Amino acid sequence: MTTVAFLGAGIMGAPMARNLLKSGIDVTVWNRTEAKARALESEGAAVASSPEEAVRGADVVITMLSDGDVVREAITAAAPGLRAGQVWAQMSTVGVAAAGRLAALAAEHGLTYVDAPVQGTKQPAEQGTLVILAAGPESARLVLSPVFAALGQRTLWLDDDGASIAGTRLKMATVSYSISLTAVVAEALALAQGLGLDAALVREVVTGGPMDNPYFQLKSKAILEGDYTPSFTVTNAEKDTRLIVEAGESAGVKLDMVAAAGARFRRAQAQGHGDADMSATYHASFEAS
Repeated sequence: MTTVAFLGAGIMGAPMARNLLKSGIDVTVWNRTEAKARALESEGAAVASSPEEAVRGADVVITMLSDGDVVREAITAAAPGLRAGQVWAQMSTVGVAAAGRLAALAAEHGLTYVDAPVQGTKQPAEQGTLVILAAGPESARLVLSPVFAALGQRTLWLDDDGASIAGTRLKMATVSYSISLTAVVAEALALAQGLGLDAALVREVVTGGPMDNPYFQLKSKAILEGDYTPSFTVTNAEKDTRLIVEAGESAGVKLDMVAAAGARFRRAQAQGHGDADMSATYHASFEAS
């Protein structure tokens, strides 16, 4: 039986840990706010009071935390409980530079590092239909097979380039698409509203045509209904835009669309929408919203 130490029980981490438990995997959960981890206790999770306690004896360590600095802090705190050869699946979105630093940290502790960010938000995490973008040595794949099977609908294993950060590189490209598309949908609806039209007319025109897609339907519905229950927050989206732009700069690629989306998210944050779903970027089109 595979045993997993799961560090992070937030919007994504909690449903992911829950799916591991449902699949019969032993899970020990740690979260900075312990109450969030305790919510999984009734479903069979063991709750650790520290990262060190969580990782001790585990076959696999999973990190699903807010950013690279938080991941580094958690693994550093866990260090006394780590052992050489443990598989560390780093599934947070941390950006290219931080992913490289975390791979180096894994090497310092003798861990088998797998860079494995996920494509998908809260609902796919709940349904176990995430797409896992994984890069790491062949030796880790067998160990992670039942773990990733419980978390996602498929795992895309990428060639290990030696630094094991190909997953994060691909995640930067795919999350760039979803974030930019969210901003485009929000702007289209906001423009219709600003021109004195019912914004629902935009959805009516697009539905069923060549521009239609499930993502457009999801985000336009949220905006039209004013339902900004977070699946992926404005704050997280803004963080990711900075990581994406940094990745582009490191590769000599200009990313005008995602940079503009980042400016919108920062306006939405300033308006008080930071904890709302990223579709609340709609409000950034209006001075007072």
